Amino acid sequence: METFLEFLREVLKGIVRAVSAYFFQKNILEHKKTTPRRHNHKGGSRK
Repeated sequence: METFLEFLREVLKGIVRAVSAYFFQKNILEHKKTTPRRHNHKGGSRK
């Protein structure tokens, strides 16, 4: 039973790491994408 619990813990750790890494990358990519878009919108409104 202990080995099963240890295995479960490792699986959960992996899932948590993967999910957190996914959201971390998603947030960074969104921030990088939004800044140029804002620049383009500002440039378009000025013209």
